[in-house]
Amino acid sequence: MSFVQRKGLTSGDCVNYFLLLLVSLICIFPFFYVFSVSFTDPKVYIPLQFYVFPEKWSLASYKYILSTNSFINAMNSTIFVTVAGTILNLVFTFTMAYGLTKTGLPGRSVMLGAVVFTLVFSAGLVPSYLLVKQLGLLNSYWSLIWPGLTNAWSLIVVKSFMDSLPKELEDSARIDGCTDLGVFLRIVIPLSMPAIAAFTMFFAVAHWNTYFNALIYLSDAKKWTLQVLVKTLVIDSDSNGVGASGASEQGIVPQETIRMAAIMLSMAPILIVYPFLQKYFAQGVLLGSVKG
Repeated sequence: MSFVQRKGLTSGDCVNYFLLLLVSLICIFPFFYVFSVSFTDPKVYIPLQFYVFPEKWSLASYKYILSTNSFINAMNSTIFVTVAGTILNLVFTFTMAYGLTKTGLPGRSVMLGAVVFTLVFSAGLVPSYLLVKQLGLLNSYWSLIWPGLTNAWSLIVVKSFMDSLPKELEDSARIDGCTDLGVFLRIVIPLSMPAIAAFTMFFAVAHWNTYFNALIYLSDAKKWTLQVLVKTLVIDSDSNGVGASGASEQGIVPQETIRMAAIMLSMAPILIVYPFLQKYFAQGVLLGSVKG
């Protein structure tokens, strides 16, 4: 009996698995190239040659780029935006969603309608830019945080999740003398930990990958986020954002290996954290769903 027969696989299953494996290899190919080039010793690096594994391992590119002020500033900017933005996103999203669950809240229908409206229609780039300018946030880290303290999709999902929580727990807490704030902090928040974990990852990944808003709102190169700096290194070949051109001219470290090291460093935190928190992404998709 063949392996296919023993496993109960049909010919269609085999074709599907083969195609999925092929697509996976195509997706992984660029990552392997970036990884290999970034760790290749500059002395043996040959441009435009594909390395499955580095011919000779070296941390020279990483040491060089981590010693530059531009990369350190970009890393610090991204960490600040990610941490501050994620905390504020969670606070505003969960407090507003909890308020929208209260049917007796004055103006609840109007606020909920406004949230749904923004889910379908958006102001666009020009009004958003003018708003940030009028608020005096241009060339400030807060321009990447304040305009997006929450969003319609997150509010609706978290509200649906909170609607599914047992109302009897809140009633019993109020009987024991809890205020609305006490109920929120002592009852709702502990029960919402799966939602908090999921949306922490959603918000953190979004802030870490901030590129377009940073590109249009931050004019000072010292305040660039990591993604903008990597774009400058990879696409703007004439730029010397981290001294890459100078390094190439002096024969210290090839410009290409510096670029690949920068890409790896920008991906590393997400690649390290995501496998351990992947289950929360799956839970986040199911939050507030109707269960039969």
